[in-house]
Amino acid sequence: MLWEALFLQLGYNATLVTIGAALLGMAAGATGVFLFLGKRALVSDAISHATLPGVGLAFIVMVVLGGDGRALLGLLLGSALSAGLGLLCVSWLTRATRLSEDAAIGAVLSVFFGFGIVLLTVIQSMTAGRQAGLETFLLGSTAGMLWNDAVIIALGGAAVLALVVLMRRPMAAVAFDPEYVAASGGDVRRIELAMMGLAMAITVVGLKVVGLILIVALLIIPAVAARFWSERVGRVVLIAGALGGASGWIGAGVSATAPNLPTGPIIVLVSFALFLVSLLLAPGRGVLAAALRHRRFQRRVHLRQGLLALAQGQPIYEGLTLRLMRGAGHLRADGVATETGRAQAARALLDERRWHLLRSDPRHEAAAARYDGLTPLERVLTPDQIAELDRELRPEGIT
Repeated sequence: MLWEALFLQLGYNATLVTIGAALLGMAAGATGVFLFLGKRALVSDAISHATLPGVGLAFIVMVVLGGDGRALLGLLLGSALSAGLGLLCVSWLTRATRLSEDAAIGAVLSVFFGFGIVLLTVIQSMTAGRQAGLETFLLGSTAGMLWNDAVIIALGGAAVLALVVLMRRPMAAVAFDPEYVAASGGDVRRIELAMMGLAMAITVVGLKVVGLILIVALLIIPAVAARFWSERVGRVVLIAGALGGASGWIGAGVSATAPNLPTGPIIVLVSFALFLVSLLLAPGRGVLAAALRHRRFQRRVHLRQGLLALAQGQPIYEGLTLRLMRGAGHLRADGVATETGRAQAARALLDERRWHLLRSDPRHEAAAARYDGLTPLERVLTPDQIAELDRELRPEGIT
């Protein structure tokens, strides 16, 4: 059944929901990169919690006007207005008071969310408006989603994704160095507002699928996971979008096969699983790659120390060093040095003496900063620099 859901074989509605969740995840992941790089992740949390009063007030207003209180478009509009007001409150508190941004976010988040819970309690006591199921905006649910709702979510996610692609360069510049952008004539405040606006749009669009409590996870987790795979902003954005899209796709598929489980937590758990895969297996910054680099570094250190000991006629007691020296062909099984071992040991000792001279001479400060003490100096210095070092060593009788 899960296989059918993932390959869009469970019917038109389930297919539309899955595609909508995937587009939402792609847009959320790509947008979250700029929040993460700009160290503004908490802002997304304030935006998400600030949507709850808007949902409640929009429901009440639509019921009073005689409409369907659960009309998704009206609820999204109310949540957008409420989130925008919350964002303005955070901005005003940061500018007009001595509160730091995180303190302002904490205040706005708690007040708006508390007000929203009060409104939901009031709504539950109402006799009109079909209020049942309104609490799904907290954790998200695709069960009973109408075709129109799925279309709104899919189109909203696609629109935000397109805007992220168009604005990626200025947003990346502001996330890394807002002072430089301002000095270059860029409008930093307008770009930051656009960034927050995109985060707000994703939050509002994702309310039905992920819920206001967990949408922040869909904004941040794919971005954090993508950071393990690349150092370039463009690639991080693409990878984050792909991871977010996969989270939405797989999570919606699982939710379609188990409708009693809330959709939002499933999508977030899938996103976290992809984060764990990135944390462990990413080739550049993953845990496994770091462990392999450390192991290779340890082996290089042991081999270097073994060669220096061999060159200076010192005994080698460390078992790992002996195994590495024998494995590299520097020692025979009985512990006697081979011709290759003696040559490599002499070169290691010469490099060590060159290295000491390199560190002590201010003229070679730049070259010394590039040397790790293990790599052969021929790979770090030019032939002229090595010849100069050897001329300084020669008066001491070293050739």
